[in-house]
Amino acid sequence: MTKKLLSLLLLSCLCTLGANAQLLYRISGNGLERPSYIVGSHHLISVTFVDSIPGVHEAMDATAQAYGELSFDNMLNPDSIAYLQTAMMLPDGKHLKDILTAEQYEKLNEGLRSILTTDLNNPMLEAQMGRMLPLGIVTQLTIINYMMKHPSAFDPTKPFDRYFLDDAKQKGKPVGGFETVAYQTEALFKSTTLSRQVELLMCYIGHLDWSENMNEAILKAYRAQDLATVKKAMDEKINDSCDSTPEEDAIIIDNRNANWLKKMPAIMSDKPTFFVVGAGHLPGNKGVLQGLRNLGYTVEGVK
Repeated sequence: MTKKLLSLLLLSCLCTLGANAQLLYRISGNGLERPSYIVGSHHLISVTFVDSIPGVHEAMDATAQAYGELSFDNMLNPDSIAYLQTAMMLPDGKHLKDILTAEQYEKLNEGLRSILTTDLNNPMLEAQMGRMLPLGIVTQLTIINYMMKHPSAFDPTKPFDRYFLDDAKQKGKPVGGFETVAYQTEALFKSTTLSRQVELLMCYIGHLDWSENMNEAILKAYRAQDLATVKKAMDEKINDSCDSTPEEDAIIIDNRNANWLKKMPAIMSDKPTFFVVGAGHLPGNKGVLQGLRNLGYTVEGVK
């Protein structure tokens, strides 16, 4: 995902914090005895932001269990962590030099130098990234670049998503998840061919400023609690092969939304639930909010 509209989006984000600015929604009706809630999260934001979401603590106290994208216990299981680490590596002992042309390898090194001031000629970096899947590199560089631009805004040891699950766990509430680490890893890293991953890595390196602007636009929109602008930023296109295809969007967003919506009615009927998922999954015709309305629930922003 790469975008470009930083300055205009920043202004619109700041101006739209009002009636339509919501990250937390109440889910009621359709036979529910007590309401459930769903909040949109941002994976790279400080946990202190939670206090900026109106009504979130009351919603957490009013629910009897919490659900995230990933099962809490599965997420922390050593086997799951090992699986993720292995899944992000190239198959059969292959090296980046085996799948990149000399020109592509040098282009990657140029990008690495611009972000990290070093490249794969550095033995330490080569040992870390030299056998990593191209999309794994994109993920790592996106996080590293973000942390360098916002050194005090994100603590990787205290993910924002985990805050809600940790709180429920500490209060003795059941904590569940829609997906396992294995399932999510397959969707994020294994559903894309190696040649397409190479193309997307080159796209990322070739559009670093654009990618950075996209992340900044989404961050500013999220801070303004404006899901419509979050979606607008995510949907911005370059209009070339660097854009995600409808099939890729379906794997990462739409299909997962549909799977979650199949599970949510039974979960909410069992206990009033506090759901936390990435904010990009909430808006749009195929988003979780509209999906819940299509199922007959009343979905209202919490003020």
